[in-house]
Amino acid sequence: MDKEIPLYITTTLPYVNSDPHIGFALEAIQADLYARFARIEGREVFFNIGTDEHGQKIFQKATEEGKDVQDYVDYYAGEFLKLQPLLNLSFDAFIRTTDVKHIAAAQEMWKRCEANGDIFKKQFKGMYCVGCEAFLSPSDLIDNKCPDHAKALVEVEEENYFFKLSNYQSQIEEYLNSDVIIPENQKKQALSFVKSGLEDVSISRLKEKMSWGIPVPGDEGHVMYVWFEALINYISTLGWPDSSGNFSKYWLEGERMQVGGKDQVRFQSILWQAMLMSAGIPTTDTVFYHGFIISDGQKMSKSIGNVIHPLKIVEEFGTDVMRYVMLRHVHPTEDSDITLARVLELYNAHLVNGLGNLTSRILTMYESYNVEVALNDREKIWRDPEFDDFKQLIRGFKFNEALDYIWQGVGGLDSFIATEEPYKRFKTDPEKAQSDVAYAYIRLFEIATLIEPFMPETSEKMVSLIKVGKKPSEPLFERK
Repeated sequence: MDKEIPLYITTTLPYVNSDPHIGFALEAIQADLYARFARIEGREVFFNIGTDEHGQKIFQKATEEGKDVQDYVDYYAGEFLKLQPLLNLSFDAFIRTTDVKHIAAAQEMWKRCEANGDIFKKQFKGMYCVGCEAFLSPSDLIDNKCPDHAKALVEVEEENYFFKLSNYQSQIEEYLNSDVIIPENQKKQALSFVKSGLEDVSISRLKEKMSWGIPVPGDEGHVMYVWFEALINYISTLGWPDSSGNFSKYWLEGERMQVGGKDQVRFQSILWQAMLMSAGIPTTDTVFYHGFIISDGQKMSKSIGNVIHPLKIVEEFGTDVMRYVMLRHVHPTEDSDITLARVLELYNAHLVNGLGNLTSRILTMYESYNVEVALNDREKIWRDPEFDDFKQLIRGFKFNEALDYIWQGVGGLDSFIATEEPYKRFKTDPEKAQSDVAYAYIRLFEIATLIEPFMPETSEKMVSLIKVGKKPSEPLFERK
């Protein structure tokens, strides 16, 4: 990794037809960790997040609730914006697909793809899933229903504009073979899909049937398909089609990274990359796909009643506990089972009894035994080759293993104190006791430094306490 190269990192855009869910919270926290880590390493970072606000599903939900559709999306965009303080996100931009600058960028992308001969019009008939906002093929269905929404599809027949995705068969195969997808199993699935033959994609809807969308340039009777225009946010947020400024710095000259759910592969790594190719814009360098969060062995569902909202965890345990659980106990790329009972168990075992007790114990001995230690600068700790393996785990998106590394240090310090017993030795060999406490104090400071991108509030509290050299007046983590 070249620290001189700026980093652009973006999440996908959540659809604003309901409150934020824990799956997107996971994605936002993963992207935020990576952005914070890159900044610590000295890189210039542009971190994008936002909301996807057009499409039939949103139009129908607003109509059902008797609301003006713009008021409807304004409300839910505000709910997603609340994730910034709730999850302590450090994003640089919050893009909305109803923003004027995004609408202009989407229309410009359309014009460029059309000028390249990749957009055409034809009569079309297909089976449409409103929940997915997508046409599905028979091979996608289970019992003739969408596997994600378990509902019958709607037959749609109309004249649509199409994007010639089939023109990019060989280019997309070559692109996917260049190790741009993490993890490997998602790369294999993407390649398998492409090798089965790419078909042209419908990218418009008749305005008379679905008015809530961006008008097609030169044809007011059509609006853009939400999956075509929403993807363009990744560059409209940087000011494109202006080729200077942030777009030049972070897209043309920087490292381009996306974070998304594993159900997004066809859109993020196939359709979007083909659109970029058509418009003559560099493709994304890396797309990291995370797994899903399930609860009690089942997919989260309002009807089952097992949905966990991010706000619930934060209200009960705090922001950093939410971040800790998402980054250590949710596997980065595989499905993971999380319940509130499990969160409580992890909180007490690893934070209250683990990091919290260790911090209090070491600080109490440090203050009581009049130990004096010269601490390293935190930047020097991040540059220490001793922690190269730890940093490489983060760069490789192995966030759970990186936190395991830190907690091995927590466990190691606990064992060291239990073995050396400086609290007993102080009476018989104060010099050795002070030396042991000093060692533990330095190691605790390293732990407080390394957890910064994962648990920024906890890191700040620990660093402040360690620099003052006083035991905390209250526990780092209150027992629940």
